[in-house]
Amino acid sequence: MRPLVVAGVGTDVGKTVFAAALTAALDGAYWKPVQSGLEGGTDSTRVAALGGLTPDRVLPEAWRLRTPASPHHAAALEGVEIDAAALVPPPCARRLVIEGAGGVLTPLNDRVLYADVFARWALPVIVCAPTGLGTINHTLLTLEALRARSVPVLGVAFIGEAMPSSEAAIVSFGRVRRLGRLAWLSPLDRASLTAAFAAGFEMEPFL
Repeated sequence: MRPLVVAGVGTDVGKTVFAAALTAALDGAYWKPVQSGLEGGTDSTRVAALGGLTPDRVLPEAWRLRTPASPHHAAALEGVEIDAAALVPPPCARRLVIEGAGGVLTPLNDRVLYADVFARWALPVIVCAPTGLGTINHTLLTLEALRARSVPVLGVAFIGEAMPSSEAAIVSFGRVRRLGRLAWLSPLDRASLTAAFAAGFEMEPFL
């Protein structure tokens, strides 16, 4: 039961919502190694609510930083430095879903990017990509950054309205598997997310 990593092409692309749906569908557990921004709730609390996860299925963050900013900057504001080498997926009896922060080239400290940690872990990465304008460039650059570090890419999960042309271009140029698409949901709650994930994705690639 190798953990799966959920990464994004940037911030606010829907990877937390996707991670909640995937964790629930796998009957797994969730871990956010570094949480930047505590006011208004954390990604862990949101995933727990949307995925219907019991507390034992949400592993504690290694770092909790108050400022909603890049982890390296949020840590500096608090007078600390994230020890990226100490970030190791914790043992878990369930399938573990790990969510990164921002895009894959988000710094953890002055020397290490999230992609460097993903390379050390050598775990399959799911790239969450929005379907809006600019996604082809952003997603292909993300795939190049991961492959330059020999990070295994499981595929791309699209998030948003259907954009067949953009999705096809990413799959073709990026030489990557299309895992499915999660529509933007309103209202967004546990029931609507469960239904949308089941409609948009087959489970086989994640197993």
